[in-house]
Amino acid sequence: MTFFATCDLYDDHEATAQVPLLPLQDLGRRVKFWGPIVTVKCFEDNSRIKELSETPGEGRVLVVDGGGSPRCALVGDVIAGGFAANGWAGIVVHGFVRDRAQLAQLDLGLKALGTTPRKSVRRGEGQVGLELQFGGVTWRNGDVLFADEDGVLVLTREEAETISRA
Repeated sequence: MTFFATCDLYDDHEATAQVPLLPLQDLGRRVKFWGPIVTVKCFEDNSRIKELSETPGEGRVLVVDGGGSPRCALVGDVIAGGFAANGWAGIVVHGFVRDRAQLAQLDLGLKALGTTPRKSVRRGEGQVGLELQFGGVTWRNGDVLFADEDGVLVLTREEAETISRA
């Protein structure tokens, strides 16, 4: 599938496209990225994120519901480097990250609410593959996320397949 600009996708799918109502910042080197979603729900514990960073990404995008907490970073340069090295297209974090300068050098899309120097704990908590609700969007495994300078847009897998044939 070729990348399509989020504004064009929105115009073509206005009735069904989901756009998060969040002030997400571009923090990775890739500003334009897309791929099928993998979800993680965790709160101030990045254990599941670290585990996923060590798996083949196959062009997927990790969507993390960290509850929007500014108290710690759920992703830093080491974990993000794992995602980049393993072929993930990007990460969207409803929360905070750290190591801004290093993240900007990684060949990875990364959007988050902001940065903090405080690291997360690892207690083995969190869940992978849940349907998530945040930012006015329902995030489902397998739906397709598109991101660029204008923001993030989510389409169902079926909708995304129709645009790849257009």
